[in-house]
Amino acid sequence: MGKSGRTGPRIAVLKGGVSVEREVSLSSGRECAGALREAGFDVIEIDAGTDLCARLSDVAPDAVFNALHGRWGEDGCVQGLLEWLRIPYTHSGVLASALAMDKARAKEVFRAAGLPVVESRIVPAREVEAAHALPPPYVVKPNNEGSSVGIYIVHEAANAPPKLGPEMPEQVMVEAFAPGRELTVSVMGDRALTVTDIVTEGWYDYAAKYTPGGSRHVVPADLPAAVFGACMDYAQRAHDALGCRGLTRADFRWDAARGVDGLVLLEVNTQPGMTPTSLSPEQAAHEGIAFPDLCRWLVEDASCNR
Repeated sequence: MGKSGRTGPRIAVLKGGVSVEREVSLSSGRECAGALREAGFDVIEIDAGTDLCARLSDVAPDAVFNALHGRWGEDGCVQGLLEWLRIPYTHSGVLASALAMDKARAKEVFRAAGLPVVESRIVPAREVEAAHALPPPYVVKPNNEGSSVGIYIVHEAANAPPKLGPEMPEQVMVEAFAPGRELTVSVMGDRALTVTDIVTEGWYDYAAKYTPGGSRHVVPADLPAAVFGACMDYAQRAHDALGCRGLTRADFRWDAARGVDGLVLLEVNTQPGMTPTSLSPEQAAHEGIAFPDLCRWLVEDASCNR
């Protein structure tokens, strides 16, 4: 029984928020709320704003399904609020969320765990615009955003450093460009699901991720067995090294000419997208896990002290 005599547990789905990934989160939240209702839960959707604490107190949920993306939603902030309120919640806890969102610190954890990452530096944006921070080709991106927000690729033939847009913070990450195919693996707790090969006409940017037809997903990826196995192994090890819980997704680049040595871990997403074009629900479906069952599993896994 839920609270106040309800027949099913009341789940508050947090969506929207105030980050640059608000629109993606609204879509994820709608999808997850619908799936949870189909799974039999009493669902309240909350657009997370500055009144979130009061809204949660009014709703009094049995658990929170965190469908937020970007800063404040997946960087440990809302997780800390939920810990303070003692409301069980889905996905990773405070420390793992903060570590994964900080790309530089996450890379330090990955290196310590023996996982392959590319060279990178944190550099003031003004210095990036003044001179090449690394030998081209390289990538410039925010250190603490997701969904390919603010990605600049500086190609090998570039004569000048990039001119960054106003969306970029004062400090940015510059990392060596990893050539090859875009691969990804979702992890549910202690289980890596499968490998997806993401096929696009260019960079797997925001539009490619969230526009229907913007990319093609090959599930499972057609890879040499050793590379497929390494992807699965690295994804689970990265999940564990950060101390993640629930569902995560690890992103890779693979240079086929170098075999397993050409596989590089880019980052781990602690709040994978749950939109109609998202990768983790697609991988779960391939493994026989319907979307309502995936959302139910996440709610059943919810807790404090994560």
